[in-house]
Amino acid sequence: MQEAGTSANPSVSATTLVVTGPFRLSRNPMYLARMFLYLGLALLANSLCILAALAPLLLVMHYGVIKREEHYLEGKFGDTYRQYRSSVRRWL
Repeated sequence: MQEAGTSANPSVSATTLVVTGPFRLSRNPMYLARMFLYLGLALLANSLCILAALAPLLLVMHYGVIKREEHYLEGKFGDTYRQYRSSVRRWL
């Protein structure tokens, strides 16, 4: 994202739509990496409580963050984002 000249911080306005690197495989590679990290930590800690918390966290991330970002990106980049969204999966 730095190479494309845009911020990875979701609270900062996007200046460029990044579609290369890990973004060519997933529209949300940073959130996907966080999910795998959280899953790995739950398994490493051998904790069902942590693992059980993953589902509600994913729901909050999906509806509270990702859907809002997608709406924002569609408004900002229009057809370019819609074409990207139709060719690259949200997760994997």
